[in-house]
Amino acid sequence: MAKSTAPTTKSKNRRWVWALWSALAGVVSAAAFLAVAELVTLLVAPESSPILAVGSFVIDIVPQPIKEFAIATFGEADKVVLLCSLGLAVTVAAAIGGILQFFARPFGLVVLVIAGALSTAATVTRAGASVLAAAPPVLGTLVGCAMLILLITRLRVWSGDAVAGSAARTGSPDAEAPAAREVGRRSFLIVTGAVGLSAVVVGIGARLLNATSASIDAARRELRLPEPRTTVAIPQGAEFEVDGLSPLITPNADFYRVDTALTVPAVDPSTWRLVIDGMVRKRVELSFDDLVGMGLDEYSVTLTCVSNEVGGGLVGNAIWQGVPIRDILKMAGPQTGADMVLSRSVDGYTASTPLESLTDDGLDAIFAVAMNGEPLPLEHGFPVRMVVPGLYGYVSATKWVTELKVTTFDADEAYWTPRGYSAQAPIKFASRIDTPRTGKPVVAGTVAVAGVAWAQTVGIDRVEVRIDDGDWQSATLSNPINSDTWVQWMMPWEATAGTHYVEVRAINKNGETQTEERAPIAPDGSSGWQRVLVTVSA
Repeated sequence: MAKSTAPTTKSKNRRWVWALWSALAGVVSAAAFLAVAELVTLLVAPESSPILAVGSFVIDIVPQPIKEFAIATFGEADKVVLLCSLGLAVTVAAAIGGILQFFARPFGLVVLVIAGALSTAATVTRAGASVLAAAPPVLGTLVGCAMLILLITRLRVWSGDAVAGSAARTGSPDAEAPAAREVGRRSFLIVTGAVGLSAVVVGIGARLLNATSASIDAARRELRLPEPRTTVAIPQGAEFEVDGLSPLITPNADFYRVDTALTVPAVDPSTWRLVIDGMVRKRVELSFDDLVGMGLDEYSVTLTCVSNEVGGGLVGNAIWQGVPIRDILKMAGPQTGADMVLSRSVDGYTASTPLESLTDDGLDAIFAVAMNGEPLPLEHGFPVRMVVPGLYGYVSATKWVTELKVTTFDADEAYWTPRGYSAQAPIKFASRIDTPRTGKPVVAGTVAVAGVAWAQTVGIDRVEVRIDDGDWQSATLSNPINSDTWVQWMMPWEATAGTHYVEVRAINKNGETQTEERAPIAPDGSSGWQRVLVTVSA
């Protein structure tokens, strides 16, 4: 049973004061834990940051509905929200640990040791963890425990508890108690301030140094790619000029980002390697120069995230430069019986892509190295990512790709498959209303109803719009670049004052009508017609 160490002097009437100071001691000790862990991470194990490992672990285990809620609610800020939430949780737990250590030793140390054990487990089980992966959280835990003992000991002297305890043991008078408590107060405040400031400086400095994105971004800016052998021809009439309509080519800065990386991986193209193995006749390993040296071509491909809701914005179109994946796979020679390629990112993420989607001569599945005329942005997979038309990104668009394993769907599964998503996920063709939008009133008169529609690998034949459950009316389509790219559509509407429902659906070139049936995001993408309520002012 733990020995009670509650203050025995007059200060016991001010328990809440000592609770606040002990909470601060706990937070400072946790800061020392994290600072030392980040410093050790910088020195011996760059992939083993405890806070990032725990964050990645949380991403892995949270239920699929929570993931969808986070993406829908916070968009690209979901990772920032997660890190802030983790920071808040660490702060609260550390404060509780400090209070327990002051009032009920040694339970504060128990809290810190449990936190260290959990962060160690999260770190050593991450993909690509080195033999030294345990060093940062273990050493951080030891330092954090030492700081907690040091600070709480000084705090107890300040509170008078330690002084009273010493007098009781020795039987000596307590005449020097005020002086001892003053020494304890100064000592506690000085050590707390010094440790706290040092932890902030060391921790933030180590994290910034460990995040080498700045140097990689410089390497990206200096990278000179060869001119593509072929370029995408944009046909006349491919883009309408309508306010509020998505541009034909999505700017890199506006292109959606959804992935599991808490921090953007920093991959130096000079050290990057692509390995193709598994069920192949020959293992292949390529450098970045090897890949680019095969010759680049341009491709216009629209990408869609499986988390895209009906009418959502997790879809974008870009012009990519890259090398056909089928050419690389031919070098390896897939064996008979293989039906899946498990692609792997440098951060351990995996995706399951049907082998036929990567070897089909009529499908432009590529290893992309450039996006809209410049090397891939870091957050979009620099230096190399996969782009596969017609498949949702979670089964095809692996960023920071470093390995392809030719295998079977029976033998292997990818990151999202055990988390409630289909192993194979062709994109459901869809249409979206960009303008007018709910909550943005328009003036009565001629109003342009416009948006985009996509049916990758097949193409859009027509788009139809109806107002207030009336007859379907054909919209005008822009001239498509190809069947892998979205098209714009628009229809003039003589809007009258009041509120109106505007609905859209698409028909693909196979004569199939976009399904009206609503389906959730999981397991293989949402579906349904988008319907918006528009307010028209007189």
